[in-house]
Amino acid sequence: MKERGILSDSDLNKPLNKVVYGVMVLCLAVMACTMLYPILMTMFNGFKSNQEVNTFPPTFFPTVLHWENFKEGWNYINLPMFLKNTLLIFAGNLVVTILVLGLASFSISRIRVPYSKVVYFFILMTLFIPASSYMIPNFVNLKELGLLNSYWAFWLPAGANAYYFLLMKNFFDGIHPEIFEAARIDGASELTSYIRIAIPLSVPIFATLSIFIFSTAWNDWFWPSLVMHTEDKFTLATAIYKYVIQARYLDSSVKFSILFMVMIPPIFVFLGFQKFIMRSVNLSAVKG
Repeated sequence: MKERGILSDSDLNKPLNKVVYGVMVLCLAVMACTMLYPILMTMFNGFKSNQEVNTFPPTFFPTVLHWENFKEGWNYINLPMFLKNTLLIFAGNLVVTILVLGLASFSISRIRVPYSKVVYFFILMTLFIPASSYMIPNFVNLKELGLLNSYWAFWLPAGANAYYFLLMKNFFDGIHPEIFEAARIDGASELTSYIRIAIPLSVPIFATLSIFIFSTAWNDWFWPSLVMHTEDKFTLATAIYKYVIQARYLDSSVKFSILFMVMIPPIFVFLGFQKFIMRSVNLSAVKG
């Protein structure tokens, strides 16, 4: 079935609507080119020779494809080890988010918790506090607990993310309460309702949060560089910053080849979860 947009075929026949539609398409095309240009430039620079990368004015397409740059970049840095560390942090953060923040948001949304509105507005107020202001207290607390240079330095703070809490709370508010009332009549506890009803219905919002959590674990380099002290615990972003970006004697073409290899997984992750994002937007927009 063909989906109908904002403008129908009859609307597009009007001259003014055609002009507006053309301008919108042109703006979208410019935005797409602006977003794709850095990715394509990184890829093509990875195929160039080091001399060609540093030429001025720069060229877009390489004259000769140098595949050896990717082989040299793969051998230069231990990408599988840093990728494993990043995925472990992502998996732990996702589990903590579903268990801790999921239960907390479900309790505020569906259970009559005493002073639930006070708790909700208190969590909402924390969104106005800059993350940099409580980075040092978090570091001190983790140091006193002896959790530095461990994955718990990422997993524990993940259970106190106010933004993820509000996203899940708003999603649970959109689920029909009759479903949980029927489960309560059948003798299901609140925990059973969350595990057997709320979680299966919340696949779209969990998939959306998975992308946010994956993006944070993949791109964040500052916090990992503070709490991780040994090379075997570095995340991918931290390793790229320390060993690639700051490398003085590494060819620019090899740097671009490594950066492009690091770009590929997030692109496929986003493409794989894109349908869940759109489903989450649709479900959160239709309530009642």
